[in-house]
Amino acid sequence: MDKIVVLITAPSEDVAAEIARAIVGERLAACANIVKGIRSIYRWEGAVQDDPEALMVVKTHASLFDALERRVRELHPYTVPEIIAMPIVSGSKPYLDWISDSTG
Repeated sequence: MDKIVVLITAPSEDVAAEIARAIVGERLAACANIVKGIRSIYRWEGAVQDDPEALMVVKTHASLFDALERRVRELHPYTVPEIIAMPIVSGSKPYLDWISDSTG
């Protein structure tokens, strides 16, 4: 499959929405769902951090990942934002076709 899901965390729902509008508007992604109210516990700069965040679940083509990553890094306030991709190994054909029609 050539479709992927990209997970991107952001410091707030508003920041996530700003990034999501940009990447969908620029056809780098077909869709970005925003899950608010997550809690992230992670190690950063030698200390364990515990922060509220929002999670974007982005659907796109694998071929667009590099451009998507560059754009997210331009818009994102974090020094090292989480931008990780996972392949979509199977899915509804109409939905996967919609991803193709909505990107690139």
